[in-house]
Amino acid sequence: MLLDKIQEITAPFDAISLSEMDAVGLMKRMDTKFVLSEHQFLSVFESLKDEYRILEINKLKYSEYESLYFDHENMAFYRDHHRGKANRMKIRIRKYKSNGMSFLEVKRKEKGQTVKSRIMSKSWSANFTGQEKDFLSNLYPNHSHLIPSLENSFLRITLVHKTQIERLTFDLNLTYLKENKKVTMDNLVICELKQERVNRMGSFYSKMKNQLIRPLKVSKYCLGVMEFYSKDQIKSNRFKKKILKLNKIVC
Repeated sequence: MLLDKIQEITAPFDAISLSEMDAVGLMKRMDTKFVLSEHQFLSVFESLKDEYRILEINKLKYSEYESLYFDHENMAFYRDHHRGKANRMKIRIRKYKSNGMSFLEVKRKEKGQTVKSRIMSKSWSANFTGQEKDFLSNLYPNHSHLIPSLENSFLRITLVHKTQIERLTFDLNLTYLKENKKVTMDNLVICELKQERVNRMGSFYSKMKNQLIRPLKVSKYCLGVMEFYSKDQIKSNRFKKKILKLNKIVC
């Protein structure tokens, strides 16, 4: 299993601390996603050690994340994504288990650019504090109608380029939870290339191209929603081609 190899594959990388990585925060950025099998991930990951440093927290070169997503009863955020709305958003609480910190995050997609805003949080429900409500009011005034819609967890490896303003994240062991039902997506690694502007001439982009791995716009939130909500509750027909590609990877 990939998790059994995680210490071995991350060991050769030079480390970067969380405070050092703040200089490459990229709260406004362009994201390019790729979906890899575990085999594809292992074949490319080792080749990155000379160009990237790896985020290390508490002597660990990977981090455990948990997220609680919010949506409306009619799944408005999911529906916006499904119909390809240019300006859309996600709202979640993300818990970083490596340092015990949690943030209430609003992630907006605006004209292809990702803009993320967040504040520290101690909540794990829609019972937001006054400070959290003030934060949400400035970004999404309709927040009073939000309800918890889905939980997920995963392991993340974060790489920071040594000379360019660029980050790479690899999400492994993606697991979803809703109403005591659990779904784990084995053999699936979601990679996100985060840049100030899309650079298709970069090293990682070239490595993906050489392996015939094309960018794939995929949302971890939408993937999870489709596992738990029936066709009567949500539509997924516009994701059909993506689902077929993902099924080929997982199988």
